Amino acid sequence: MKNFSQSFKTFLADEEGATAIEYGLLAGLIAGVIVTVVGTIGTDVLGLFQRLSTKLSTA
Repeated sequence: MKNFSQSFKTFLADEEGATAIEYGLLAGLIAGVIVTVVGTIGTDVLGLFQRLSTKLSTA
């Protein structure tokens, strides 16, 4: 039982994988921001081209 207790304490104190998880969360957050920004800009650009097309076809 003491061996399990010591192993469990060692496992809880081990921070080796924490950095990888933090980088993964950061990458996910950045990807989410990029998707949101590109989606918004894409909609604006589409509207711009539609207005331009309408003005050119009526000119």
